[in-house]
Parts: sequence; C-alpha cells; structure tokens
Amino acid sequence: MHDEESPVRGNKHWLEELHAAVTVADAAGTIVFMNALSRETFASHGGGALVGKSVFDCHAGPPLGKIRKLYENKAPNHYTIRKKGMRKIIHQLPLFEHGRFAGFVEISIPIPEALPHFERG
Repeated sequence: MHDEESPVRGNKHWLEELHAAVTVADAAGTIVFMNALSRETFASHGGGALVGKSVFDCHAGPPLGKIRKLYENKAPNHYTIRKKGMRKIIHQLPLFEHGRFAGFVEISIPIPEALPHFERG
C-alpha cells in the first residue's frame, strides 16, 4: 500500500474506530469532538450531545478544580483509573496551534491488569 492509499493519511476518520476514547475541547472549554468510544463512555451523561457543551459544566467538586487548573496552567495530566471493572490510563494533553493554546485532548486507553514495562536505552 502506498502512503497516499493509507487510511490514516489526510483524514481523521480513523479516530472513530480507535480503541481509545478521544475527547477534544477548545481553548474556551467547549467540547468540539468525541469519537465513538468517547460517546459510548459518556453515554449516561449525554454521549454525543455533549459536543457543544462546556467541560466545566461536566465536572463538579475536586474534578472541576483540576480541570480549571489544567486550563490555567496549560499543562498535561496523566493518571490511571478503574471504572466498571476496567483499568484505564488517562492522558489530558494541551493542544497548540501555531504556538497558541487551542484546548485539550483527553485520551482514555483501556489497559490490562498486568502491564509490561520495559527499560530502553
């Protein structure tokens, strides 16, 4: 397969079927994108209807404070959780366009109970 025939070259459709929940919010905190797994993950909170809503309205208490701090500092955050019996690693990463803060992407990846670790280099 040549690069120009690659399904990931030139489009973002591959994000829909990625085995990770991907949620993107703009610099004001408005949710602008949720892939299929993200919509499924947050179905009980509105799923795809959350697009156009504020991430600040989706959180309360300490999690809201954490989100506000992330936006204030424009810094990444990483942690693991267990939800409905499944372990996940969460990456919350600031997005930049042409050097200007553009929002955050949250990537939630299911991980196995025993996760191999390798020392390289």
